[in-house]
Amino acid sequence: MSWKMKLYNLKSYSIILCCLLLSCKQKENNSRVEVLPYYQDASFTPHWLTPYAKELNNFHKIPNFSLVNQEGEIVTNETFDDKIYITDFFFTTCPGICPKMTSNMLLLQEEFKDDEDILLLSHSVTPERDSIPILQEYAELKGVLNYKWHLVTGDRDVIYDLGRNSYFVEEDLGETKRKEDFLHTENFVLVDKKKHIRGIYNGLNRASINQLITDINTLKSEKKF
Repeated sequence: MSWKMKLYNLKSYSIILCCLLLSCKQKENNSRVEVLPYYQDASFTPHWLTPYAKELNNFHKIPNFSLVNQEGEIVTNETFDDKIYITDFFFTTCPGICPKMTSNMLLLQEEFKDDEDILLLSHSVTPERDSIPILQEYAELKGVLNYKWHLVTGDRDVIYDLGRNSYFVEEDLGETKRKEDFLHTENFVLVDKKKHIRGIYNGLNRASINQLITDINTLKSEKKF
């Protein structure tokens, strides 16, 4: 085989390889669906509704709440009006899953730091210990952008009720929880601009975080109404 033929074959192989890599990259960036499902209970049964469906008028939404963030500012449901946000539940002294969850929240912060439509919300499940100064110190230590990511404290009953009965973050389906039972979960929840839940993700799993990023972009492209 002549050197020209070898060179031609090498170029052809390179073109094919580039096409394959581009194809794989495109598949990685594509969501599983064009429109994300809606969720309204702890079973996380998907409801395949269009964003303008009449059924959404009576569909589950995150209710009104009022908490305080690391800067001492009041954070309410109105803070997230016309915003997509990702929420989780943590505590600053957690030695187990929380450091990894925080690291993955930081990935989301970096991914969407210039996107005004995206916010992050982390609730302390030990609000009696996680005071405003403690949250502020934690935020500075971790590199939290205050305009992007709210670390909130407040009334314990309010936070636990939000976690269990609004975001459905616990996986103990069917198990009755007492008020004094500790809330500890690795789940991240995706909430759309209308306060509907659109996804739940394992906050410890990098593949799940990548899927969350993809789903956020899918949510951003949904038809407005």
